[in-house]
Amino acid sequence: MNKHLTGIIAIAALFSAPAHAADCYTIDPAHTWPVFEVNHLGFSTQRGRFNKSSGKITLDTAAKKGSVELVIETASIDMGFDKWDERMKSDEFFNVAQFPAMRFVSDKLVFDGGRVVAAEGRFTLLGVTRPLTLTVSNFRCAPHPMVKKPACGADISATLKRSEFGMTKFLPAVSDEVRISSPVEAIKD
Repeated sequence: MNKHLTGIIAIAALFSAPAHAADCYTIDPAHTWPVFEVNHLGFSTQRGRFNKSSGKITLDTAAKKGSVELVIETASIDMGFDKWDERMKSDEFFNVAQFPAMRFVSDKLVFDGGRVVAAEGRFTLLGVTRPLTLTVSNFRCAPHPMVKKPACGADISATLKRSEFGMTKFLPAVSDEVRISSPVEAIKD
């Protein structure tokens, strides 16, 4: 076989080799509800949650790459008391009229072997975008027993300073440090 023909066959093999493609998943809002906690006056840890979220995940475990977009509707805040919900929706805190969503966008996933252990990206709150790394634990992908489609899930967490996003009401009495956590489940498109 001549060199020219060998080269053509090698190039053809490269183009016909299966490429790794990322799988796309849609976040299941019924099983993804972010919770936050903050120290209140040094007396207790107060918690709230957001009842509406959405987003997309792309995942290529073979190439160890992927991306995440998680959108949280700020008006869905649930503190357990209507009056407190309204206060948290006001311009003193989440200002839901002007900023109806907060968003985490990541185009870098960190792997330990075949498991995702972190997502590095940007978090936007009150119109301010800053770097944020989410810790990912209990990561698992498997066939979903109810919807009969591939699914992935995990628990995510991060800590941020609310003052870095312009949320300064009642500092330092109400802590600057806020811990965010959420279960996340996503179904393959």
